[in-house]
Amino acid sequence: MGVGLPGLASRQAERAEAAGFDGIQMVDSQNLAGDPYIALAMAARVTDRLKLGTGVTNPVTRHPAVTAAAIATVQGESGGRAQLGIGRGDSALAHLGRAPAPVAVFERYLEDLQAYLRGDHVQFADPNLDTLGLAGAPTDSRLTWLALAGAKVPVAVAATGPRVIDVAARLADRVTLAVGADPDRLRWGSERARAGGASSVGAYVNVVAHPDVDQAIALAEGGLASFARFSVMHGAPTGPVTTEQRDVLTTVHAAYDMNAHTQAGTPQAAALTRDFADRFGILGPAGDCVRRLHEIVALGLDHLVIVGPSIGADRDEAAAAQRRFAEEVLPALR
Repeated sequence: MGVGLPGLASRQAERAEAAGFDGIQMVDSQNLAGDPYIALAMAARVTDRLKLGTGVTNPVTRHPAVTAAAIATVQGESGGRAQLGIGRGDSALAHLGRAPAPVAVFERYLEDLQAYLRGDHVQFADPNLDTLGLAGAPTDSRLTWLALAGAKVPVAVAATGPRVIDVAARLADRVTLAVGADPDRLRWGSERARAGGASSVGAYVNVVAHPDVDQAIALAEGGLASFARFSVMHGAPTGPVTTEQRDVLTTVHAAYDMNAHTQAGTPQAAALTRDFADRFGILGPAGDCVRRLHEIVALGLDHLVIVGPSIGADRDEAAAAQRRFAEEVLPALR
């Protein structure tokens, strides 16, 4: 995961490619980070093979034609390495005073987005061009220049709840589960997505490699609490949970401070128990991380988005953990 702050995107992408990662995703949360599409275009210029995606955008802050045009431009500039990650929206919308988009709104947006990315004609939603008295006007909407971008950009939906998993399985090119690393929850999400017709299923996974499990948890806690919240967004946990997991998730929900989204040392991070963190994330010695990652891949997952140390965590320890993952964990997954 990358953050498109000015001056950082190119360096993050260069480091990711040098470390052996397949791709990088740039956060789309306009109040907390810079523009992801500019960041991805900058990343395209300094890399040769790295796949470039949003992690993730939403159906509210941009019209689907604008989103399609932005990622298709990255596709053309990168020689076909772009991917669009999208979800219902979280911090980007919260900092505009809005909740995540309703599932029905998200579904309609995905339909139009995919149509734009295919080069199809899309009907106007609320046309009022007749007020201009034009001699000629478009009767529908499409990206007329799309052939210049190359192959269609694949769309990956970040999905947690059953309704979004179902929509993603039907409309997206990839389903990327955000349900934690618990094998029971991943199995549930994967089976539901496959049953709905998904051909590609993966997961967001919080991973920190450190010889000391407690230190690994401390490094991961901010991001881990944020991803845990996705499973209890509206107060009731989704998917299979143990009694302890239910208790932790509801506590995270009640304690969550969006002003400190993804950060370490927050009330939501303090709500995580050691057992919950150990099950919901993959945290500890490199060998244990490799074993756990192989276990979840064996569930039928074909892609993983690795979320590492949190904002606000000890910088030296975080840098060491990132090196440890690149040198000891990543090669063992090839």
